[in-house]
Amino acid sequence: MNAPINSTQTQSRKADHIRICLEEDVQFHQTTNGLERYRFTHCCLPELDRHDIDISTTFLGKYLSAPLLISSMTGGTEQAGIINQRLAEVAQHYKIAMGVGSQRVAVEKPQVAATFAIRKYAPDVLLFANVGAVQLNYKYGLDQCLQIIDMLEADALILHINPLQEFIQPRGDTNFRGLLDKIANLCAKLPVPVIAKEVGNGISAAMAEKLIAAGVTAIDVAGAGGTSWAKVEGERGENALQRTLGNTFADWGIPTAECITSIRAIAPDVPLIASGGLRHGLDVAKAIALGADIAGLAMPFLQAAVLSEAALHDLAEVLIAEITTVLFCTGNATLHQLKHSGSLQRIE
Repeated sequence: MNAPINSTQTQSRKADHIRICLEEDVQFHQTTNGLERYRFTHCCLPELDRHDIDISTTFLGKYLSAPLLISSMTGGTEQAGIINQRLAEVAQHYKIAMGVGSQRVAVEKPQVAATFAIRKYAPDVLLFANVGAVQLNYKYGLDQCLQIIDMLEADALILHINPLQEFIQPRGDTNFRGLLDKIANLCAKLPVPVIAKEVGNGISAAMAEKLIAAGVTAIDVAGAGGTSWAKVEGERGENALQRTLGNTFADWGIPTAECITSIRAIAPDVPLIASGGLRHGLDVAKAIALGADIAGLAMPFLQAAVLSEAALHDLAEVLIAEITTVLFCTGNATLHQLKHSGSLQRIE
């Protein structure tokens, strides 16, 4: 029998997550994103003018000035509302995509829906709504998903998939039985595309194939190598068992680079987002060269957002400059050229 929903617990968890991610050591230590195993071949004579370079792209039919996604992070608290507003404003300014954190809290507690209602700050940006796929086994269905999409006026819905996090999380939702059929049913009825996303442990090629067959439009690999949600939930642990599990599985998952290459090999045309431990524009460029269409970053944007709007603008400028530098120094004028240039080589 499903446990009753406690909206206060959900809201408190959101506040915990922000605090722990910013203050505690919850990064992967042993498992990396895998991108360090690749190196670009430097082109000493690129035959380009700096102003020839165009890092714009389209994703799910919408223009982006750079292949960047502010990955799903937060919502549901006053602090989260401020963070989301700042993130939305920078997304609008630079014409990059943005996702919000799980909106389950706003379904349970409608008075916090305003912390997710960011369309007014980002009127023509690609925005992703978000809810846990496992909630489809906990009384969520088409109506709740439509409510979540409408709340954000979203262009797509992220279904995040997080078995390890839920297993370690105090009172986590751990009934994942039959979800693939429910995802397929939802995909068939929703008016917007569905993106399947892990939360930092990766999506394998075999699972991506099943999700695509179920009707999912895009995949966000959210691989290992960045923030460990096993560690985060271990920090929140209410007993020794939960804390021990958090430590044991702190480095569990499929490295981001491996997710990208394996999924791209079996699904050459699926819209693919690379995320999981990306920390700068060089990581973004490597992910694009490996086959991703856009790249998502969370922690760098969160750290900047809690500082100031200026810090967020500085971060966006640096990321754009880093991606542009890669194109210039590999002799590629566009992201499409970079993908097909063979400039990225595995070094081990």
